Parts: sequence; structure tokens; C-alpha cells
Amino acid sequence: MPQNFYKIMSTRGFVEWCSHPEELGQKMEREIVTGYVGFDPSADSLHVGNMVPIMGLAWLQRLGHRPVALAGGGTGLIGDPSGKTKERQLLTREHVAYNVECIKGQLAKFLDFDCGANSAIMVNNHDWLSEISFIEFLRDTGKYFPVNTLINREYVRSRIEDPDKSITYTELSYILMQAYDFDHMYRHLGCTLQMGGNDQQGNIIGGIDLIRKRSEGQGYGITFSLLLAASGEKFGKSEEGAVYLDPRKTSPYKFYQFWINTDDRDIERLYRIYSYASLDDIAGVISSHLDRPEGRGAQKGIAWEMTVRVHGADTAKRVKEASEVLFGERDVKSADAALLDTLAAEIPTSDIASPLPLSLPDGLVASGGVSSKGEARRKIKEGGVYVNGERVREENAAITSDNLLPGGYVQLRVGKKDFRLIRFNR
Repeated sequence: MPQNFYKIMSTRGFVEWCSHPEELGQKMEREIVTGYVGFDPSADSLHVGNMVPIMGLAWLQRLGHRPVALAGGGTGLIGDPSGKTKERQLLTREHVAYNVECIKGQLAKFLDFDCGANSAIMVNNHDWLSEISFIEFLRDTGKYFPVNTLINREYVRSRIEDPDKSITYTELSYILMQAYDFDHMYRHLGCTLQMGGNDQQGNIIGGIDLIRKRSEGQGYGITFSLLLAASGEKFGKSEEGAVYLDPRKTSPYKFYQFWINTDDRDIERLYRIYSYASLDDIAGVISSHLDRPEGRGAQKGIAWEMTVRVHGADTAKRVKEASEVLFGERDVKSADAALLDTLAAEIPTSDIASPLPLSLPDGLVASGGVSSKGEARRKIKEGGVYVNGERVREENAAITSDNLLPGGYVQLRVGKKDFRLIRFNR
């Protein structure tokens, strides 16, 4: 039976605004509601910040309703001006089409497209927007949008008032195009709900108004809360920048580590939004975590769940084990070649063709862990050098064939955190 998505997601901290909360909640309890989220194909990968609306769609389906993921192949040729202080660089049709295909593959990991009445649907608004003539669009859609309403939007007004920023007719038309999308899907898919980030509230209201005026129907809107980290920054960025779902942009290991490094102050809210666990189960996880926060048990739980969902269980297992090796929770000597290959992609790794045995000071210099043999001997004497996890104190120690791990690797550590690998070409 369909459940009250609005009520449940409000409890979990998803919802910022809803157009008709009581009416929508009642509708959701008595029938399957079709709802959509639009995804802007301005890049060839979604990122962690996009996962709030993605999880909104996933939860919509889990609660018995029908999700529609809209890839903006048409609107992406224009670019959403919401929250932007200057015009976006327009992408070519080929670039947008490529990005759309990449995004479709990522969304498919979160939604079930073959589960009966509430099977997910994937659409591309280029399919219908490209078929409309300019005159038809002005007569059938543009007449419902008073110019004074459009220019009163805060981000539009701020750019009109600043001569150095301005806003083009092209960008202003985006608002009408998104509204047209909602009305089109209302008429052709029975879609009555649009969801998105809280910067989309004005655009969603535009679609609700168009459905009411043009199709004489009732649409609904929900926006999701802006997810900020405890630091005050938008959630979903690391020191290297955005954390992407595409493994070519953010490796699965770095994706896993992003969640591991989550601030304790953020972890409960992240569980409520990103995990499918019940609120009671989440309370148990947080309680256990607070008993021993240094173990980062809650972070490890959400890191595992999210990495499995985005990259699959096999990859998640590999990066979890790599993390355990790197942080001393797993003996590196138990690692196989595949696991060490994963580590080699994430930490400094040097290929050496020197025959064995090789003096440890020479190995440390070759790895980049120290700048000179003298520094290497001093670090060894101070007890700050480890070979395959074992401390070495002999200044003239050597790396021998007995130290080789699968794949010809040897792990070196200088101090507490400087991990390196040497890969011997044999």
C-alpha cells in the first residue's frame, strides 16, 4: 500500500517546503502518486550533493509511489539560472546528450525500473521540447507567465539591478521550459508531484500554476532542505572538490573515505537522509557510536552502505579492506595483489627496477618518503620507519625478497601517516 511520503520524509529531515502538505499527504495514503525530479546535465556525473533528490526519488518508490527521473537534455541546452550570478556557458547538443547518457546510468543504481505498478521511469525532456515550435510555445505557454512575476524572483531581480551581471531572455525562458515539463508529464504520465532542491521552489510553483491554468489540474511541489556540513559548507565536497559518483572522477576509495571523514556532528542527519535504516535503528547506531566515537562506527556504517549503493558490493569490500590496511586495522601482509593495486592508486607508489636486496635508506629515498639517506637513517634510528607494518630500527637494514607482498609490493611508512608503496619489477 502507498504510504504518506511527505509525512515520513518530513520526519527524517528531508522536506523544506511543500505546496499543499495535508492534501498531498492524504492523496499519498489512498493512491500511487507519480513524482519527478529533474537533473541538470551540465556535467557528465552527478555528485554527492545531487544524492539528496536522488534519495527523494528512491524513497518515493520504497513508499509505494512511482518515481520519474527527468534528464534535462532540452533544458540543459539553456541552463538553469536559479542561484547563478552570471550566465552559464552554453553546451553543445553533443555534449549535453553525452552527459544525459552518463547520468541515466548513475540514476539506474538507485531506482527499480521493473517492479510493477510503481516501476521507475526515465525520461529526457529533449524528446518533447525539441518538437515545439517557437510560436506554439509563446501562444500556449508564454501567455500564462506575467513578466512582473518572473522579474520579481530574487535571483532575477538581483541580476537586473546589477548592470555587470544582467540576465538574458534565454535564461528567463528556462523558467517557462521547466514549467512546461511539469505540465507535459501531468498530461502524459499522470505526474502530479515535482521535487527538487530548495532553490527550485519558484520553478516548481511555476509548473503548478501552469497545470492549473492550462490543464485545469492540481500539481504539488516538495523541496528538499539544503544540506550543510557542520562547517557551514555545502555537503558533498572534499579538499579536492566535489565528490562524484563516477569512479573516473572520484575513486571508490576516496568516495568511501569521504563518508569515513564525516564530522560527528553531521552523522545522524546523514543517516536520516542517505540511509534506508529505520529511525529506531539509526538511534541505535548513533548511541553505539557515542559510546566509542574514536572507532568511527557510524561513519563506517554509512560509508559501507553508500559505497555499495554507488559502486557495488565487490568494490565496496575492496576499498573497505584497503582503508583498514592503511589505518592499521588490517595486516598489510594479509592483502592480495588486487587489494594492493587499489592502495597503489591512492597513495604514493614508486616502481623500482633495482635488484634485491635493496638498502632500506635507498628504498626510502626512492619512494620519496625522505629526501636523503642521512634523513632516512635518522628516521630509522628514531623508530619512525615501518616496513609492511613492522617497525625497523637497524639503520643499515635492507629490503629483501622476504619482504615482497603479492604483486611485488612493499609498504613503507614514515611517521604516523606517511604511507608509501614500492613496486619491484621482477
